[in-house]
Amino acid sequence: MTDDKPITHSRVLKIALPILLANVTIPILGAVDTGVVGQIPAPEPIAAVGIGAIILSAVYWIFGFLRMGTTGLTAQAAGSGNSPEVAALLTRSLMIGLAGGFALIVLQDQVYWAAFRLSPASAQVEDLARAYMQIRIWSAPAAIAIYGITGWLIAQERTRDVLILQFWMNGVNVVLDLLFVLQLGWGVDGVAFATFLAEWSGLALGLYLCRAAFRVADWRDWSRVFDREKLRRMAVVNTDILIRSLLLQAIFVSFLLLGGRFGAVTLAANQVLLQFLHITGYALDGFAFAAEAIVGQAFGAGAVAQIRRGAKLTSLWALIFALIMALTFALIGPWLIDLMAKDPQVQQAARLYLPWMVVTPILMLGLIMLDGIFIGATRSADMRNMMFVSAAIYLAALWALLEPMGNHGLWAAMLISMLARGITLGLRYPALERAAGGARA
Repeated sequence: MTDDKPITHSRVLKIALPILLANVTIPILGAVDTGVVGQIPAPEPIAAVGIGAIILSAVYWIFGFLRMGTTGLTAQAAGSGNSPEVAALLTRSLMIGLAGGFALIVLQDQVYWAAFRLSPASAQVEDLARAYMQIRIWSAPAAIAIYGITGWLIAQERTRDVLILQFWMNGVNVVLDLLFVLQLGWGVDGVAFATFLAEWSGLALGLYLCRAAFRVADWRDWSRVFDREKLRRMAVVNTDILIRSLLLQAIFVSFLLLGGRFGAVTLAANQVLLQFLHITGYALDGFAFAAEAIVGQAFGAGAVAQIRRGAKLTSLWALIFALIMALTFALIGPWLIDLMAKDPQVQQAARLYLPWMVVTPILMLGLIMLDGIFIGATRSADMRNMMFVSAAIYLAALWALLEPMGNHGLWAAMLISMLARGITLGLRYPALERAAGGARA
């Protein structure tokens, strides 16, 4: 049983560091996509790839629950020594991912219509973006199924395989970008085909990394795979996480929209500073994923002491990295702003609001780590309910602070909502430990 493994600093770092390295590659890929299409002497291709990528990423993001739900359920099955259920969960997650992707292919026209109604563009940009998405959408089944594979691997602490998978997909994408766009001159279509092939090859590699599960019959034990109670539990967990994620997305969207009322310069400054927030999230995710795996396994084994130690050690390392990032933002934040924005007005505005980013890593620490802990324990109802509470607190903060403080009030409301998420989940942590004794299956 995996819960027999001692929870040590080296174990935490062995899980977390590959995720940190994998996350580093995410912004690099976006930069290469933009860079190669930027060699075309016209602005429309860059805009089209940007809009098309944002639309598909937002749609795929809806299925992020598959990664988180699969991690928690698989970690608990592994912790309880239920290897047949571990294999069955891989099959279920693949089936959900493939079905979701094919559903998007069928509904693609409706997706494009809704997206361009929300974010209209010029006729030429819209045509190019539609062509880009009509190619990429055919790899939706692979892209979404990879969420399930990633969650399944993380649950078993196989984050080195996650790193290999991420490096492979991004590497293939970059090489094909250079070939299709710069050598063959395929333009926007070339960028789309590069991603299409990278995602399907990523699914093939992901299945290969999971090959041990396919060597035994448990993965195709259909009575277990379609067990009504197991499917119901998976549906409940995934639905709760989806609702929580939609509320979180609503907060970010409202933040962006409300920032527009303060003018283009302030809106641009907010966009620059949001990159600091994303960097923080990418860095702390590694330790949150470690918490998902370690806490999930301990929860499945009903080992309260292991849950507590796993939560403490992963959070300790996350705190160290949060302090490093806060110090980094304080010392070189102005230089980073100048690197990302060349307009002097935007640079000046971003510096004005930079202090909010200095405290962000500390304020994000609790919510990110408790998210990981609660995902591992599949306490998804708590995550959903506390997200409702935090969203209400965010709205109240907006009402109280936006008018007197302007954009400072907007940032304050955002960070207050983060703090509220951490505090409310923290208040629910004792219930998680009490439930652990009955978690063994």
